[in-house]
Amino acid sequence: MEESAKPATPAKKPVERLFPFVIRSRGLIVGRETLARSKSQLHFVLITTDLSENSRKEVLSDYSHYPVVQRYTSAELETFFGLQATKVVGFQKSDLAKSIYAELKEYRLNPPRPQASAPPPKAPDFDGQGHK
Repeated sequence: MEESAKPATPAKKPVERLFPFVIRSRGLIVGRETLARSKSQLHFVLITTDLSENSRKEVLSDYSHYPVVQRYTSAELETFFGLQATKVVGFQKSDLAKSIYAELKEYRLNPPRPQASAPPPKAPDFDGQGHK
């Protein structure tokens, strides 16, 4: 008797499995105006693939300090979240948003901003006579 071959690694589960939890936790920010008011709570922005090029550029400009991910269509967002005619959504800062972003990272449009290096240490102030 032969045993069926098991895959070496388990199949990767789709990120969509986490979307119902976002709805339950109220971690979704819907609408551009709401997003603009909620930047302090924002972890990343998700835009649809059917968003116009001008709107895409506007979102990338307005949210350059945040990861912007382009994935799904507005019809798929309606299926996942029950949102009609929505093309831009944000995810509030949370461990759940981190998990979702980690799985959608490959669809990020804007490059990560370089980390600001620490400023050079200040030279001690001298009064011109060698005293601090």
